[in-house]
Amino acid sequence: MTVAEIRQFIQGGEWISIAPELRPSITKSTAGDINPFYCTRAFRYLPQDGFECTLVNYLDANGKTPLVKFVINGHLEWKGEHPVAPGAQQVDYIADKTYDVTPLHAGWVDAVNRISTNGVSKWELNVPQDLKGKAFLPFGLTDARIYVDYDLIYIYQDLLFNGSKNVDGRPFNKPTNRPTNLQVPLVRRT
Repeated sequence: MTVAEIRQFIQGGEWISIAPELRPSITKSTAGDINPFYCTRAFRYLPQDGFECTLVNYLDANGKTPLVKFVINGHLEWKGEHPVAPGAQQVDYIADKTYDVTPLHAGWVDAVNRISTNGVSKWELNVPQDLKGKAFLPFGLTDARIYVDYDLIYIYQDLLFNGSKNVDGRPFNKPTNRPTNLQVPLVRRT
């Protein structure tokens, strides 16, 4: 597909995780091992390269105990072909509208409120906070700036692939961290 065809194809409906996904976390255990990060993703692609991503992080692999929900809105910038597969495209997800975070578990609220943060209010259960343009180290937001996820999009048959997270937990927060492999696919829900 051309970039124009991909942009048209991904609009309409919602692209969702088939099941809870396993990713490496940016946090490590006290022994230095990378912690697991369980999540589900849902994307909506909008006209003029807009997007909305809802990601729910879970305590368990089966997705029974939600910890925190992220709702990120912004726009896409298409950066050219990606070598992972023919037709794959480098895409920057720019979170320039909202980066809302809603705690869904009291234990998460308690743990994150123990961390010193500048410009971030005290966390409350089920109360969203917009972290757009704010530093918040537990999420890898190291600078008070608009977050960009340097990712990719690949369409195969009727499946949408993004990049697989780096196995060492590095976020896609700079072009050199852009993924080199494919994440499990998303399916369209209309």
